[in-house]
Amino acid sequence: MGLIGEVLLLPFAPVRGSSWVIRQVLDEAERLYYDPVAVRAELAKLEERLEAGEIDDEEFDRQEDELLDRLEIGLRGGAGTGDGTAQ
Repeated sequence: MGLIGEVLLLPFAPVRGSSWVIRQVLDEAERLYYDPVAVRAELAKLEERLEAGEIDDEEFDRQEDELLDRLEIGLRGGAGTGDGTAQ
């Protein structure tokens, strides 16, 4: 894109900048969501809730399946650094 194109698109610079920021925030949120350390911690909390009687077996199974799916995606995709922080 040449100089004329850049000049014509200049009024849209705030929109382009905002979309970049939104993409960065979404990427970071996804890395944290699939971080294996965070998912394992949630699995431990879920098991504690089951043992404390806060949830029944059916709810435990449902939430455990969701967390295991996230863990699988995180391990396969390499999300997170393994130390509780995102890359």
